[in-house]
Amino acid sequence: MTIETSAAMIPDRDELAGLYDAVGWAAYTRDLDTLERAVRGSAHVVTARRGGRLVGLARVVSDGATIAYLQDVLVHPDEQGGGLGKRLVTEVMAPFEHVRQKVLLTDDEPGQRAFYESLGFAEVRDLDDGSLRAFVRFD
Repeated sequence: MTIETSAAMIPDRDELAGLYDAVGWAAYTRDLDTLERAVRGSAHVVTARRGGRLVGLARVVSDGATIAYLQDVLVHPDEQGGGLGKRLVTEVMAPFEHVRQKVLLTDDEPGQRAFYESLGFAEVRDLDDGSLRAFVRFD
């Protein structure tokens, strides 16, 4: 059975909870109303399904002109390692090829770094002469 990707169908809250919990992102599923609102409010969402079951999701938050923020990339543990993550990122970022600033925030884990570097992303400190800074605030 092949994996089908789509930008046409937003998962329902139970599907979102199942996928986010499967990858260990429980902080997102503590408030399913907010998670559902966040996914629906995204500029672009691509889902992946095998036999109708949600096995992956990527979403972008963007103004469509100057910045595209790759917010979430999730691949169910049963499907990891087969190229689905790369496929999701490629498809979800496609409408933002003309956007100069493509940003993401991720865990400090060697596999994450290698994955995103393989897609052309670089850590801020590694760009140019290292003079660019990034800041974040969690409330």
